[in-house]
Amino acid sequence: MTEGAERIEAATSLAHVLDDLPLRAGGFIVTLYGDVVAPRGGEVWIGNIIDTCAAVGISETLVRTAVSRLVSAGRLEGRRDGRRSFYRLTDAARTEFDDAARAIYGPDRTPGWHFVYLPDALDDGAMAQLERAGFARLKPNLAVGPDRAPVPDGALVFAATPEGGSAALPQFAAGAWDLAQHARAYDDFVARFANLAAAEPPRGDTALTLRLLLVHCYRQTLLRDPRLPAAALPARWPGHAARRVFAEAYLRLSPGTDSHVGSAFENMAGALPATNATTDTRLALLGEILGQ
Repeated sequence: MTEGAERIEAATSLAHVLDDLPLRAGGFIVTLYGDVVAPRGGEVWIGNIIDTCAAVGISETLVRTAVSRLVSAGRLEGRRDGRRSFYRLTDAARTEFDDAARAIYGPDRTPGWHFVYLPDALDDGAMAQLERAGFARLKPNLAVGPDRAPVPDGALVFAATPEGGSAALPQFAAGAWDLAQHARAYDDFVARFANLAAAEPPRGDTALTLRLLLVHCYRQTLLRDPRLPAAALPARWPGHAARRVFAEAYLRLSPGTDSHVGSAFENMAGALPATNATTDTRLALLGEILGQ
């Protein structure tokens, strides 16, 4: 394929991915840190953030406002070297990012079940915390969910193992969770990115932009899903196909992305590495999904 044809194909792929895709500056910057910056030390020059966001139509003004809000929220902290500003993840944010990375890039873990009882002494925010973590409310003070999520302090937790009528688990799950909305989100993800997984891999900043959009959409879809045990899911659950599409596209886009990061991204100490042990581990784990 000629260089001109490559540029046209890359532009077409980018236009398809961006079509009708709502992007907020703060969320996209979080994706940039999670995919590119966190595994390479956690700090980056703000100029890299501005340039990366410009590629998806997010202005410098919106970037600076979003970064300021992330600092106020305790997720980023800034420091200066002359007139240049650099922003790094706080220790608290690193824990959050590490947890998300294990879900996005790591192997599927078959979770168990927790039933959580909330004593009257806990306020309504405790139930809201559980629901954000993927639990389903069964009664005003009783919830059920996979055992991967932390529970509020003071809650009473019952570890549960299905026995006997485990064939009824899908019916139980369908009554407790609105799984249809998550299935639609996975279907939309596959429709948006399936062609990208099979396309000629682009180079440079285009590869970076496409990989960040891939991670951004998959992160939002995956982390909103309660990620129930497989035995509780409907047959032909689209989350499985979405995970394969994600792995295929991520591996295809990574050579161009990582090369660009190594040549263009900086922290206060100098250039970010193109790859390191953490990025190599992510690629290896995704390769295992595809049997590579």
